[in-house]
Formats: sequence, C-alpha cells, structure tokens
Amino acid sequence: MEIAKKDIDHGKAFDWGKTSEDYAKFRDIYPAAFYEKLAELSLGVRGQRALDLGTGTGVIPRNMYHYGAEWTGADLSENQIRYAGKLSRESGLNIEYLVASAEQVDFPAETFDVITACQCFMYFDKAVVLPKIHNMLKEQGHFAILFMAWLPGESEIARKSENMVLNYNPSWTGGGMTRYVLQEPPWCGDMFRAANMMSYDLPVHFTRETWHGRIKACRGIGASGLSEGEIAAWEKEHWSYMQTVPEEFDILHYVTILDLNKI
Repeated sequence: MEIAKKDIDHGKAFDWGKTSEDYAKFRDIYPAAFYEKLAELSLGVRGQRALDLGTGTGVIPRNMYHYGAEWTGADLSENQIRYAGKLSRESGLNIEYLVASAEQVDFPAETFDVITACQCFMYFDKAVVLPKIHNMLKEQGHFAILFMAWLPGESEIARKSENMVLNYNPSWTGGGMTRYVLQEPPWCGDMFRAANMMSYDLPVHFTRETWHGRIKACRGIGASGLSEGEIAAWEKEHWSYMQTVPEEFDILHYVTILDLNKI
C-alpha cells in the first residue's frame, strides 16, 4: 500500500511492501544493546501486553519476544505482515499480526501496557493516532517512539551510499541525518508526559552484502517508485562501490528513545 506525505520525499509515494523480501533479510539490524535498553526501561517485558505499530516485518516484536511480553504487531502493508508472520513461525514465536495502519488499529480501552512505534512515527496522522494510543493504553501505560539512523557526516561509506540513492531518486529526503536534542513534544498535551528521553551513538556492524541490502531496502530505492531498470542500475553501481570498501565495517548510528507515560 502506497504512502504519500507532502513533507516526506517531496510528496512522492512509496510502498514498503515492494521491498519486503529485502526488508526481512537486511533491516533486522538493531544490536542486542538496543533491545537491552528497552528492557531496562521495562518496555516489552514479562507480564506486559505490547503493541508495535508500523511493525514492518515484525523486527521489534520478534527481537523483544524473549523478554516475555505478549506482542501484537500491526502494519498497513499486507506483504510486510506476511513476512512478519513467516519469520515468527520459523522461529517458533507466538506473535499476533494484523494488516492495519496505525490510524485503523482499534482495540478496546486499556488493552496494552506498552505501545511502540519504531522508524515509523513520522508517517502517522497524529491527530488520529495519538488519541487512539492514549485510549488503548492502560493507566500509566507507555508509548515508546524509537528511532535509529546512520550518521553520514561520520561515515564515508554511508555518505557515498546516500549520494548514490539521490542520484537515482532526488526526491528522497531520508538522508543527511545528524544528532538532535530530544525534547518532550508539544503534542503530548494532556495525554502524555515524558518518562524517559535518551539518545546515544551505536555502531552497527555490516558486511558489503548486508550494507548493500540495507540501502536497497530503504525508502529511496526498494520502496520507491523507481522502475525495475532503475533499481537494477543502482544495484550495479552501488555493488561496484562496495568492492572498494573493506569486507566488514561498522557504521555509526544515532539512537533516540522517547518513552512517554499516559496521563
């Protein structure tokens, strides 16, 4: 299902379902330390019921599963949910998935202890989604907005890869990430207050193949409206560049965790 927002990619539509196979293979990249931090904050642990909005291929529920929460994942892309279910079944994980956008998800009041949104909150209609989240959370429940992005200013490999994406898709606005100061958002209003706000650098390890796949599975290439021919041309050029870098390397990423309490 296509998404189009005027403030993202200059309004150019994209569809995560088009890149689900690569997404499943190459975007499950968060290091163990990332999930450990969530568990330390009691987000998705034993005794809780948790909902992951914009779950994609179920990266958050699948990797947090062993911490003991009962997980549900929702995504508007049927293809993403198909891969999420397949990966979960293959690993023996009992996770419920449903095809629904964050705006369409509808559970009874006070169903969940924790609701998460990882790499996707910017796509949501806040006016619709925030009251729904507030209603679905139990008293003092947590809404966690999670984000992790590479820092092209500190990695020549990331910078050159970004430039190659832009050469084929100048509308892409997903690059150029820099660190920023995390603050309690003004839209919290009388619904949420910040319980924890943290940001930190985290190196993520890649091989030539996994970095190439990670970039292909981004919004600017695999999920974009580029033709098969254009994607193939990008792949050829980018893979040629990959032959000039070490076989394994780290890319520094910037992580933010905005943990909000229902009030």
